[in-house]
Amino acid sequence: MINDNCIFCKLANGIIPVNPVYEDELVTVILDAGPASRGHALILPKSHAENLYELDDKVASHITVVAKKVGTAMKKALNFDGLNVVQNNGEAAGQTVMHYHTHLIPRYSGDTVNVSWVPGKNSDEEATALVKVIKENI
Repeated sequence: MINDNCIFCKLANGIIPVNPVYEDELVTVILDAGPASRGHALILPKSHAENLYELDDKVASHITVVAKKVGTAMKKALNFDGLNVVQNNGEAAGQTVMHYHTHLIPRYSGDTVNVSWVPGKNSDEEATALVKVIKENI
């Protein structure tokens, strides 16, 4: 289903014309309008889901296949040194458009793109408690 008020629904479904990198019945892949690096692309599902929690399972699985296909083509075409596959859920995680999307961000040695964090550490007790509470909710 399309959300008439969603810019990414309009882009993914051709209501707003785009020059897609890739398109099929479930997704459209476009270049990001505000790229983090040369070749930065977005995988946009054609059906509206605000985030990962709402995403249809078939579409979710398909996005991984498309990320591999398009990422491989981008690697051949752009000869980058690495690729970040990034997906944010909610404002606190950096999501700015409330339509599920996956970023394909080419990385070039020496670039200034920052997709990182300072690694923390869980105690054994904390890890055990986290596993328990998460499993209870699956």
